[in-house]
Order: sequence, then structure tokens, then C-alpha cells
Amino acid sequence: MITVKAPGKLYIAGEYAVVESGYPAIIVALDQFVTATISPSETVGSIVSEQYQENSIVWRRQGDEMVFDNRDNPFHYILAAISLTESYAHELGRELGVYHLSINSDLDSADGKKYGLGSSAAVTVATVKALCQYYDLPMTSEKLFKLAAIAHLSVQGNGSLGDIAASVYGGWIAYHSFDRQWLQRHRTQTSLSDLLAMDWPDMQVDLLTPPAALRLIIGWTGSPASTSHLVDKVAMVKAKQRGEYQTFLQASKDCLKRMIAGFHQNDLAAIQTELRVNRQLLQQLGAFSHVTIETPILKRMISLAETAGAAAKTSGAGGGDCGIVLIDKALDTQALLTAWAHDGIEQLNLKVHTVND
Repeated sequence: MITVKAPGKLYIAGEYAVVESGYPAIIVALDQFVTATISPSETVGSIVSEQYQENSIVWRRQGDEMVFDNRDNPFHYILAAISLTESYAHELGRELGVYHLSINSDLDSADGKKYGLGSSAAVTVATVKALCQYYDLPMTSEKLFKLAAIAHLSVQGNGSLGDIAASVYGGWIAYHSFDRQWLQRHRTQTSLSDLLAMDWPDMQVDLLTPPAALRLIIGWTGSPASTSHLVDKVAMVKAKQRGEYQTFLQASKDCLKRMIAGFHQNDLAAIQTELRVNRQLLQQLGAFSHVTIETPILKRMISLAETAGAAAKTSGAGGGDCGIVLIDKALDTQALLTAWAHDGIEQLNLKVHTVND
């Protein structure tokens, strides 16, 4: 039996701009996981998720194809990850097997609340990781990222894949997104083995060490948001308001460059300053694209944190989900957390996960 884990994530800064090739974001991996377990089977395989008991899938092997008994399922990311990883295994001469794959996620709450921690990315990474072990495929972090990114993109169709990077590399990372048009062209004419070995234009992942004084606090607003829909909305606007969008992109890149330098220089104040700048840039983007990034409750959450001496902003696409707070560990946060609770904002008790944990 093979068991692997992939962590969830939260965006710290650089949202929306990071969907453009070469633009950076800072992302953190969290200590909530998707767990994938594989055990071999003789004849019939299954795909089961503890979150979707009623929709488990039973399948058979017909040559190199997986043949399913029931087609309506919420397992698109898992199936895309299986299909791609098995294509890679086949290229490397592995004989494809039959197995039971079990997926369990603690990225959403037990009563089904969605926190926006990147469960689709983590489930993709966990599935690819488990199958790479099952088929004994040579796998580095970079190859794992690339395989999972291709699989995820085939389902979602947009996004930066920064959540995949956080799930693969763990900890705090600075991520520059790769050229997805380049990937699209090469997918049709390049073997997976060659594609994984190639340098992907603009792709860059750097591990960051946060200042010792930095404390990350996460607040959840109680309302989930759809990242892909919000990203689609902004994409529709960028052609019409090209000038404003290009200004936003350049300002975001400059802001993130300074923020990453703050990490390298162990400078919490500089990181907090740039977090506030990034918030303002996202507010401007929201204004000219008519996308609600900061909901009233997120605004309230951020305002209370700023009053407590912290820097705060939305995380990810906004429109709901989580906000993040960067504060000096020496400051007392009890009054802030009490005020949050009074306004229905839930502190998520999550810690940063590094790959070696």
C-alpha cells in the first residue's frame, strides 16, 4: 500500500497578475492535507473519496485504457491526474496495473465548509505523487509540479498553477508562472518525457524564509468564492482596458520584487508595507474590472487587523474565502481575534507546512 500527502495553500500576494507568464506571487503551504492511498487489485479497481462516498467510481482495465462503470462524478482532477501520470508511465515502459485509489481531504471542514485552501490542486498533486510511487517513476519536485500542472490545467483551463507549486514545494515560496501558450503548443507535439525535461519559459520557484518575528494569521469569512470564475471575469476586462491592466501588472511585479527582497533581508516592516501596497493594487483592479475582490466582511476583517498593528489583505481571488494577516509575534492579538469572532470571522488554526515536516 502507498500513502502520500499534499498540503493546501494560501496566496499571500501577487494574485491576478500571477496568471500572466513570468509574473510573481508569494504563496504558503499549510498543514492541512489531501491524502492519497493506492493498493493493488487483481481485476476491478476503484476510486473513493471520503468526501464523496456516494459517488465512488469502479473501473476495469481494457488494454491501457481505464473503463468506468459510472460516468457522472466529481473526480475530474483525479481522473486527469491518473490519465496523465499513466501516459508518462506508459512512455517509460511500465505495465499499467489495476488498483484501489482512496482520497481523503482535510482541506474543507467536516461539515462541508470550503475554506479556499486549494483542494483541487492538492488532490491533483497527491494523485500524481501516489501513482509515481506505484509505477516507480523517476520523480523530482520539478517533474511532479509539471505533471500536476498539466493535469490541473486540462480541467480548469485557466489560473497560474501557483497552488500546485505550493502543494509540491511546501513552505513559503515565490512563484513565477510559466508561459501556458508555450505549453499548449508543445503538448501536442512533444512526448511527456521530453516535456518534463525541458525548461518551461518564465517558470521559477524560489523557497523563502520568513523573518523570525513574522506571524501569519488566517481569517475565514464564511462565504466560499470561485477562483476560476473571478479570473475569467478579469480576463474579459483586460483586452478592453489594456492600459490600466498593464499598469496594474507592472506595479504588481515591482511590489512583489520588493516584498521578496524583504524576505531575503529578514525585514518584516518591508514585507508588511508591500502587502498593503498589493492590497491597494488589487482594489484598483477590482474597481476598473468591476470584480468584487474585497467583500464587506473582508474589508472589516482587514480594518480590524490594521487597527491591531498588522498588515492584512484578501488571499487568492477574493470575493469571499480567506483573508491573511502578517503581524509581529510580539504584539498581543487577543482583542483582534475577539473582534473577529464578534463579526462572524473565524480564525483558521493552521500552520505553515514545509516539505520536511
